[in-house]
Amino acid sequence: METEETPARWEGLPSWLLGQTANHAQRLVGDGFSSVGARGYHYRLLATLEEYGPASQAALGRRSGIHLSDMVATVNELADRGLVERAPDPSDRRRNIISLTPAGKRQLRRLEKRLAECQDELLAPLSPEERQRLTELLSKLLSHHDRRNGTPEEPWR
Repeated sequence: METEETPARWEGLPSWLLGQTANHAQRLVGDGFSSVGARGYHYRLLATLEEYGPASQAALGRRSGIHLSDMVATVNELADRGLVERAPDPSDRRRNIISLTPAGKRQLRRLEKRLAECQDELLAPLSPEERQRLTELLSKLLSHHDRRNGTPEEPWR
């Protein structure tokens, strides 16, 4: 009978451990958002609107890290649910300004609550101090590699 053990050669590599943990995190967050009828892009767009205020789809895409092709679909989904509004840009009638509705703010609160539950589940074996230290170390790694690759640092990370 075959066992499904990870070869010792790579099970202690930080890159492998980060990848495996990222897979668990994505599954937990994806399932968490799905349980309240949402997706990660919904959270990112709503949170970006709340933090920065109304903006064009292009500006929202840059701020949230959502590609323009995905942004259109995401805005459509949220607008259909009454969570965001589109209005013509007074300075350029060819584009729309997207803004958060009161229902969108309520949905964002639900998503934040669910996201916090997912974070707690992911980090369950760690103490509050260990969670803080892990977050600091991951932020340091990400910042280093973003700078090396010329990726602008995003304030919402």
